[in-house]
Order: sequence, then structure tokens, then C-alpha cells
Amino acid sequence: MLLLVTAHLLVAALCPVLVRTLGLRAFWLVATVPAATTVWALTQTSRVADGRARVEVTGWVPSLGLDLAFRMGALQWLLVLVVAGIGAVVLAYCRWYFSPDSRDLGRFAGVLVAFVGAMLGLVLADDLLLVYVFWELTTVFSFVLIGHDPTRRAHRQSALQALLVTTFGGLAMLVGMLLLGHAAGTFRISEILADPPTGTAVTVAVLLVLVGAATKSALLPFHFWLPGAMVAPTPVSAYLHAASMVKAGVYLVALLAPAFAASAGWRPALLVLGVATMLLGGWRALRQIDVKLLLAYGTVSQLGFLLVVLGLGTRSATLAGLGLLLAHALFKAALFLVVGVIDRSTGTRDMHELSGLGRRLPVPAAAATLATASMAGVPPLLGFVSKEASLVALVDLAREGEGTGLGPVAGWAVLLGVVAGSVLTAAYSARFVWGAFATKPGVEPTRVDHVPAGFAAGPVLLTGLTVALGLLGPTLTGLLAPAVEVFPEGAHEPELTLWHGPGLALLLSVVVLALGAAAHVGRAPVARLQGSWGTDRSLEHGYRLVMRGVDRAAVEVTGLTQRGSVSTYLAIILLVVLVVPGSTLLLADASEIDVVAWDTPAQAVVGLVAVGAAVMATRARRRLRAVVLAGVTGYGAALLFVLHGAPDLALTQILVETVSLLVFVLVLRRLPEYFTDRPLARSRWWRVALAVAVGTAVAGFMLVAGSARTAAPVSIAFPPEAVSYGGGKNIVNVVLVDVRAWDTLGELSVLVAAATGVASLVFVTARDAGIRRVHEIPYPAGVRKIPTRPGRRAWLPGSRTLSPDRRSIVFEVITRLLFHAMVVFSVYLLIAGHNLPGGGFAAGMVTGLALAVRYLAGGRYELDEAAPIDAGRLIGAGLAVAAASAMAPLAFGGSVLQSADITIHLGPLGEPHLVTSVFFDIGVYLVVIGLVLDLLRALGSRIDRHILADERAALAARRGDTAPDPARGPTTQPTDQPTDQPTDQPTDQATPEGAR
Repeated sequence: MLLLVTAHLLVAALCPVLVRTLGLRAFWLVATVPAATTVWALTQTSRVADGRARVEVTGWVPSLGLDLAFRMGALQWLLVLVVAGIGAVVLAYCRWYFSPDSRDLGRFAGVLVAFVGAMLGLVLADDLLLVYVFWELTTVFSFVLIGHDPTRRAHRQSALQALLVTTFGGLAMLVGMLLLGHAAGTFRISEILADPPTGTAVTVAVLLVLVGAATKSALLPFHFWLPGAMVAPTPVSAYLHAASMVKAGVYLVALLAPAFAASAGWRPALLVLGVATMLLGGWRALRQIDVKLLLAYGTVSQLGFLLVVLGLGTRSATLAGLGLLLAHALFKAALFLVVGVIDRSTGTRDMHELSGLGRRLPVPAAAATLATASMAGVPPLLGFVSKEASLVALVDLAREGEGTGLGPVAGWAVLLGVVAGSVLTAAYSARFVWGAFATKPGVEPTRVDHVPAGFAAGPVLLTGLTVALGLLGPTLTGLLAPAVEVFPEGAHEPELTLWHGPGLALLLSVVVLALGAAAHVGRAPVARLQGSWGTDRSLEHGYRLVMRGVDRAAVEVTGLTQRGSVSTYLAIILLVVLVVPGSTLLLADASEIDVVAWDTPAQAVVGLVAVGAAVMATRARRRLRAVVLAGVTGYGAALLFVLHGAPDLALTQILVETVSLLVFVLVLRRLPEYFTDRPLARSRWWRVALAVAVGTAVAGFMLVAGSARTAAPVSIAFPPEAVSYGGGKNIVNVVLVDVRAWDTLGELSVLVAAATGVASLVFVTARDAGIRRVHEIPYPAGVRKIPTRPGRRAWLPGSRTLSPDRRSIVFEVITRLLFHAMVVFSVYLLIAGHNLPGGGFAAGMVTGLALAVRYLAGGRYELDEAAPIDAGRLIGAGLAVAAASAMAPLAFGGSVLQSADITIHLGPLGEPHLVTSVFFDIGVYLVVIGLVLDLLRALGSRIDRHILADERAALAARRGDTAPDPARGPTTQPTDQPTDQPTDQPTDQATPEGAR
């Protein structure tokens, strides 16, 4: 089962390439994956019918007790057939629905296949937390599918609406699952159902889970997101909003009903909201003139019906509900696919414009008519079989109570509500057939394009199954029996059959069809009645009001707090630190604080130097002096690490401090030399007081926390465990890439996100738009290059683009000596870091500093010569390598991020050993290099261009060519074009910047 889910996700990743290579035919290829899953599920039929569930458990995070646990019983088997089977049909249908020039087909196919995989994971998962993971994956994928065309406002708004509503329910459900798992002592669903916990916390947990189910399955008051999602392409509506996503909440209710249907609030909530949703959806469906929206509101109505039947928690109702779930998936998916055929062949879905399609599209019309008859409950279709069984169950509920604790009044009220909803279902079913296919007086026959046979094959296949399964009710009863036998026996043995005998249920079925037909025939009075009851107030309107209020509140809060003053922001942060955690220092017992001044006098000396540098930095008027003095404090901290016996921390501190100094210096080029020329204001004393108070509080935190230890630190066991568990002697590196590798992977992701955000602010165009090498500099007209010797390649060619006053021959020579040595040293740190000071982070910083040396020696062109690669690609590659190394152990039967110590026997050459976590370190190495390269390009090369633009403008102003407006700044914009053009000198020397 894990293999099936993984296969869908892998194929989803390949979809962009497949669509680019095969075009629309790629949909046929990717449809084979859910089709194969359907075939596999069918091979498990006899096992499931015998009540033998298939179970698979794979270790995921053993230390947290998290497993990839999957289980397929009768309920899950049915959902797998629905999810995979209809998924295969919809994917094949996309071959004809889209045109070759449709936008983003590769992404669409990938996300749709990934959604199928996520739904499979959701219905097969046997762990509450795993269910939640797949639940949220379906939410994210549906957001992308609904907003398939981001250029249209309606798509963006509907996608966001669906995302917010279902995410709200998902978060409530997560809290409920955590409470339920805590009360049960396990998150394994099969174990919870076998021995359900009780208590107030469990009741609250179950109700929170129902909130998630209600939002996902569009139950009142969260129903409005589903009709809004109809802006999505029709295949999305046919699959997500008829056969799979909206069934997630229904599945969750059916799954938990055996254990928690008797919980306080379960039945009242589901029965009241379900009946209300059924009535509201049916009533709204009768008002629609868009046939797709009519089906959408009909889906809302049917989801309410499903949750009523499955929420009862009785044997007969559950069997009827499972049959209804299957029937609804088949007929509603078929109807949506027919709507797609109509839309593509006629260009409209407005029933006022559609006329005569029954004759022009006979095959789709016949399929839609049969599917609609199943929806209305016409025999001998599966819809009738399921609805008749539901009415039998509800009649038993009203008469006998069926052990639910519901009185006769409540039972009859539910039955009457479902009957009324079924009348509306029959009425809007007739309206759909009439609106889509009837020949209407006074309406011109609709022009119809040719419909390929394959385009209509999907709805025909699904409708055929609706007809066939209606005749196989007893077979379905036997297959689904294991799912309903967990409930107590009722008044009658449940059965899916065409004939339940004469009785109230049969009479109600006849009444429903008769009243539904009458409502359609008298649609004009019904329309007038609906118009007289019309109102602008709705839950959709309430949602929009809430969102507008949130937007307005965000604007007001932002205007109040974001004043554009960095010093104000910093002061607020420090005040919070001082007041909230700092106030707890007043409760500390000073007598328990044990202070050791120093281990060696050298620590005192370094500490005094660092303190002196910090004080001098606060007194400095020049920005550069303040930065250098602040750097002294950082290097002082590195020396303290060395004196304390922590060389790895010292190395990292020195490298980080050096890169920070470099970044500061690059930025200071565009800032004034002094902080301010104005006299110091009195407010500086408040800043001084705040700084002293925060410094004192931080020192207090260190003293109190360090003296409060009552147990031996866990780090005592690190040295031997680092060797035996992590295969390395460098404790810091083993902790980073092995013991807490999850944290490191998360930090890498945060770094990548931050780098992407910074790049989006700094680089107006793509990151690689400014990469330009020296040989790409164009020569002026009339100038030709005279090469030196054939085959000779100049090193440090970028320095030739600098003007003489900006070149340093000594520095260039030093760069030639240092660069290669630094790169080799970084590789050494990367490889040796598992046993000696170093590691991927330190190695990446050294390589970044080597690139910085090249940049300082030869300018921005030299940086591009040294690293002619997009920093974003480098960062992405690093994250991909780290993630791949984390997942690789799963292929060998291990767990995520598990390391292996491999010894290689090389005979006389020795027996070196390799720890696989070094590949994770390589990912860190690439990410750090990419980040430093991003900084050098953003704060180095880009600022170089701005400085050059200002110099050009100033030179042009002195010559009188232009008269720049001081208020507007330089008239010349920064450009990637070099000011220096290679000349025709034999030395291949370029003209210096600013010399022309």
C-alpha cells in the first residue's frame, strides 16, 4: 500500500516531463497508475469479503513512535476502488477535455495524480497523525487545482476560500486527534476502534474531528466553498468534488462511527446539520441555470444525505450509506464529465442557451439521463437500491430506535427531512436533464462540435457501472458485510436489493418520485416561490464580510505597528524580552548562583578586550569603525571557545563573523560614513538604559539557568555515543547531521525560504539574469580582439575590467595563492568534519569566503567567472541532496535520516570507512555556498552597478550632457552593461571603468 501511494507521488513528479514529451497522450500513461491500483484492489476482493484486513507497517520516526501504518478492510477497499477507479477514468478523460495549447498541463497532471495518491494514503492510513498528513495534502493539492488559472480573479478567490475553510476544519480536527490519541494511549486507528476511550476529553475530541469532517464534506455552515470551487476545470469537479475529496469527511464519519456514534453530540450534530444541508442544497439547486452549479448544489445536498445515513451508527444505515457512497460517486462523476462534454462542444453551460442536445449528443444524453435517474432514485439503478435501503433504515429508526437512543419524534423528523430532501433531489434531477438536453421552444438549436468517442467513454463507463451494480445488490451486501457487522443487529437484517417488499419505504420512494416530477412540471410557481423568499443574506456573504474585516484589521494593525523605524521595532522586541522573561529574574534565589570567574587568566583577558570593543562600538561615530569593533567582540567569543576546548564552535564562529563583516562592509558602501551629523538627542539615554537593562537580563538568564541544573547533563553520554551511534568523533557534527538531523533539515528549509524571499526583494529579474562572464562583454564597433597565444586562458580575467585605481596587484597575487588552497581546505573540512573540526556548514563558509576573495580581487565579473551558476539552483540542489539522503535509508529497509557506517576494504591501501551522513553534509555545504553567493551578488555586484550608474550620471552632469534633478537622483539606471569595453591592444587589456 505504501508502494502504491509512493508510485502516485513519483509519477506526479514526472508529469511535467511526460506532458512536455508526449503532449496530451501523457494523460493516458499516467492514468495507468490509478488503474493498476484499481486492479490490485480487485484482486483483494475475496480477502476483504472474508473479513481479513490487509495491514502494512513501516517504521518512520521510531523515536517518536511514528509509523507509516496502513490497513485495508472492507470500508477502505470500497474507498480505494472509488478513488483509484474514478481517478483513472478522469485522467484518461483529460486527454480530450484539454487542448494542446492549454496552459500548465504538466503541472495540472502532476497535481491531479498527486491528489489521487494523497487520497489513497488518507483512506488507507491506520494512524490518526498519518491521516492528518494526507488530509492536509489533499487540501493543498485542491487549492492548486481549483486555482489552476491564477490569472483569473475568480479562480484565485475560490481556491483561497476552499483552502481557508478546509484548513480551519483540519486544524480543529488535528486538536481532536491529539486529544483522542492521548486519551487512548495510541494513535493507531484500529487499536482505538477496538478499545475506544471514554470521558469528557474524548467527547470534545470527537466533536472537533466532526468539525474537520463537516468542512471537508461541505456540511452546513461550511457548504459554500464547494459551489465556489466550480470555477475549476470540469475534471477537477468530477473527481475532487464528486468522487474523492468531499468523500473524505464522509469516510472519517463512517470509520469512527462504530466506536463513537454513541458519544454525546455525535448523532444530534450529524442528523440536524445533515438534514439541513440536504434541504438547503436541494433548494438552491432548483435556482441554478448553470448546469455545473446545479450539480454542485446537488452534491452539497447528497453529502448531507450521506452524513445523515452514515452518522446514525446502525447496521442497516451503514450498509445503505456505503451503497449510497458508491452510487453517488458513480452517477455524480458521470454527470460532471457529461457537463464537460457539453461545455467543450457547445461553449456554454447556461440551460437558457442549451437546446436540442438530446438529438445532437445522443450518447452523452443517454448516459446523463441514466445517471440522473440513479441520482433521483429510479429503479433498477444503484441509486434506487441505496436510497431504498436508506429509507428502510430510517423507518426502522423512527419505529424501533435501533439502539440509538433517539425518540420517535426525532426519528420521524429525520425521516421526513430526508424524504423532503429526496423530493428536491428528484426535482433538480429532472431540471438537469431538461436544462441540458431538452429542445426548448423559442431557443435556437445549439451548435455542437464533434465529440470524439473517447471523450464520451468516461461517463458511459461510469453510468454502465451504475446500471450493473444496481442489479448486483446482494453481491455488494456480501462484500460490504465485514464493514457493517461491527454494529449491533437491528430490527431487520440489512440488504442492498431491488425489492424490500411492500411497505412504507417503497411508498415513500413512489411519493418522492411523484412529487419531484410534479415540482419540475410546476417549475414556474416554484421559481416564483423561491424568488419571493430570496435574500441577499447568506453564509457566502458572511464569509466575504469576515474576510473584508480581516483584511481591514490587518491594514490597521500594520499601519499602527509597522512605522518603518527599525530602531523602534528592535526597542519593542527588547522591551518584551525585558518585561516577560526578564521579570522572572526577580523571583530567583541569588544565593544559589554559583559563579566561576575563569578557568585560565587568558579568558579574563579576552573577555576584557571583547567588553572594551563593545563599549567602544557604542561610542563610535563612524559606521565602519563600529562594524569592526563589533567584529572584535565576535572574534573574542571565538577565542573563548578555543580556550574552553571547543575548536569546532570556534571555527564556525570565526567563519560566520568574517562573512558578517564582509556583508557589513559591502552594504556600508551605500551608506553615509557617519551615523549622523546632528547633535546627539536626549533620547539616547533611554536607548542606553534599555541596552544596559537587556544586557543585565541576558547575563542573569545565563547565571540563573546555569546554576539551576539538578541532574547530570545528557551531553556526558555524547562522546561514546557519537562514535557508536553516529560513527564519528566530532560530537557537534554528529549531533547536527545525525542525532538532531530533523532540526538541521528544518533549518535548511528555513534558510532556503529566507534566501528565496531576499532574492525576490533584491533581484527584480531572475537570479541568473545578471550572470555575465568576461568573454561575453561586447566589443565596440570597429574594435577587434588580438589574442595572445592560441590555447592560453587568462586567470583572474575579471580584474581587467577594473580601473587602475581599483586594482591591487598584491591582492591579485595573494588571491592566486589562496583561492585553490581555500577550496581544497573546504573539501577537507567537508570530508573530515565527522571526526575532526569542520563539517558541511564550515566547509561551505570557507568556499564562500574563497568566492568573496575572487570578487574582491576582480570585481563582479570575476565572481561570475569563479561561479557561473545561479545561486538559487545551487541552494535548491543542496536541499534536494539533503532530502534525498534523508529518504534514501527507506529504500534499504531503514528509517528516515538513519546513518550507516560503511567500511571499504582496499587491501594494502587501507580500510577507510564512510558514514552515509556525509551526503547530508554535502547538501548543507551546497546550500551555504549558494547563500554566500546570493549575498555577494545581491550586496556586491548589484551595489557595484548602482555605484557605477551614479558615477556615470555625475560625469555626464559635469560635462553638461545632462542636468540631473537632485530630488530624483541619478538619471542613469543601473545596468548590466559594462562601462569598460575591450580594446584592440595586443595585451587583450580592457578599458578601465570611468576612463572614458
